[in-house]
Amino acid sequence: MDSEQRRKRKRLGKPYLPPKFCSVRSLVVCLSFFVFLLFLSSDRFPLSPTSFRPALSSSPTFTLFYSAASNSILDSFGTRRQQRVSRVEERILFPDHVLLLVAGARLRQPALLDCVYYISSTNGSRELIDEGRAGLVVRPALSTDGYDEFRSIVRCPHPPANYSAAVDLRRRGDSVNEYWPSSPIKRVVHSWDKVVYEAVLDRDTVVVFVKGLNLRPHRKSDPTQLRCRFGLKRGETDEGFVLTTPAITAAQEVVRCPLPRSIQINPEKAKGIRVTIGYTSRNQKYPRRNALPSAARINSSKSRVQINRRRNELKKKKKKHELCVCTMVWNQAPALREWIMYHAWLGIEGWFIYDNNSDDGIEEVVQELDLEGYNVSRQSWPWIKTQEAGFSHCALKAREECNWVGFFDVDEFFYLPNTFRQPQGLGFPGQNSLGELVANFSSSTSIAEIRTTCHSFGPSGLSSPPPKGVTVGYTCRLQSPERHKSIVRPELLDVTLLNVVHHFRLKEGYRYLNVPENIALINHYKYQVWDTFRAKFYRRVATYVVDWQEEQNKGSKDRAPGLGTAAIEPPNWKRQFCEVWDTGLRDFVLAYFADPATGSLPWELRSLSSSLTNSKQGVLPAR
Repeated sequence: MDSEQRRKRKRLGKPYLPPKFCSVRSLVVCLSFFVFLLFLSSDRFPLSPTSFRPALSSSPTFTLFYSAASNSILDSFGTRRQQRVSRVEERILFPDHVLLLVAGARLRQPALLDCVYYISSTNGSRELIDEGRAGLVVRPALSTDGYDEFRSIVRCPHPPANYSAAVDLRRRGDSVNEYWPSSPIKRVVHSWDKVVYEAVLDRDTVVVFVKGLNLRPHRKSDPTQLRCRFGLKRGETDEGFVLTTPAITAAQEVVRCPLPRSIQINPEKAKGIRVTIGYTSRNQKYPRRNALPSAARINSSKSRVQINRRRNELKKKKKKHELCVCTMVWNQAPALREWIMYHAWLGIEGWFIYDNNSDDGIEEVVQELDLEGYNVSRQSWPWIKTQEAGFSHCALKAREECNWVGFFDVDEFFYLPNTFRQPQGLGFPGQNSLGELVANFSSSTSIAEIRTTCHSFGPSGLSSPPPKGVTVGYTCRLQSPERHKSIVRPELLDVTLLNVVHHFRLKEGYRYLNVPENIALINHYKYQVWDTFRAKFYRRVATYVVDWQEEQNKGSKDRAPGLGTAAIEPPNWKRQFCEVWDTGLRDFVLAYFADPATGSLPWELRSLSSSLTNSKQGVLPAR
């Protein structure tokens, strides 16, 4: 008993000691709370409206971007709002702008984005910069666009003199106070004349599109000195290319390689992987293996939305489209309605519009045509002077959906003289006539391409664009035909995808067929009124065609006769290129497409509801 009382007194007399600050239990609780805070601060869980910034979307509230290479932070400190960090994955310097490839979905209001430029730095590091300090220049973003499954596009102006093209982005009105790591920051800007810019899965191979190899045009090249290098981690920098396969074909700007064995079993796993082209230098004494800079990540030739949509359409039809068309455009939105509506009547069922940096509202036109029932898709193709590569890309894209694919421009219209002269009273002549023409050769064991002669039309005495469209307005042409355009079977193209001026190299054993002019020809409305024609001086889309401002190949057929290198209207332009009056297509269009009450044509500017109503009433012949 005495001993027990003594123990009690000892406990009661023992001084109080606070618990240990970092016991195991409290440490676990602290760590759990810290992880919870991190989870709340991520983009998976919204905080309060003052601190949360949503993920990339088409909503008016935008996320901010920054470089994946630098991991720079656009968060403000103290009482300022925190902002979600996204990545500017690539910067590519073009002759007239800086192209940014940004992780995530497209932002649809470029007016709310600023491009931020800093004074060039030789060692790659940059100081902390406040809005009030020297060395900062801000310019509004030029435009935004969607791109592929992983990235979107923002276009920025060229940097001012002595400023770096390693441009950053900020939300309009936000502070530019930034935190920079103490180590030098790596921001790579690719030059457009030397970069791998696109990569597409094609079964168990990858097709890579590249500038800077300087392969000879219009022919196959030796692929033995080329290799594809793959980075297993998505978004990896150039140092992360760890798998290599030899190139099996090379032609112009297109290189094909097998996928590495480790991902051949499931090629879908290759999506998002970065790829570049390695090559051996031509110095025979001291050969070196080099790799081109790369902005390319492997993707399918079409987005998931497009894949699902096309798959559902084909399930309903239980077959491919018989005839589709690929074209590349720059600021041709006003011409699309007439071109698509007219050719849909001839039997074209699918349209692949490759948009080469247009800024004339082409997206709205495509969307409107799609709502009206025309099967039109737009592919953003920001790569300038790459028409041949774009057509190779489109051939892959269209192959699974179409038996035949035509490659011609939006100022070129098929005309079938014999069919169109069918006697009146037998219905609408020409319906599906072009589709039926190519279908006759769909089971051929030797014909893989149909070539059609082109006749070039001039301004026909006009000084302003014809309000009813080119088919009605331009009626005077040159006597002799110029070149031809092609419709091909994409399954029967050479594996290189080599193409020159709208026709492709075919697989061994297959040939092309020249269609007689009385069966089919193309009215090429090439030399339009001067206000329309002079846009060609800005830039040509073809890779191996010299821009008209350059002092080269002045006598080439690719140039307009009598024109120099400046966009100056020649004397009497409206009466040039006129040797034969040809009203055949005009007469057909006015007889069968015009509204009998008003004389208006389906493609003249009208409201969408009016177009749909008239279509149901039969003003536009049913397709």
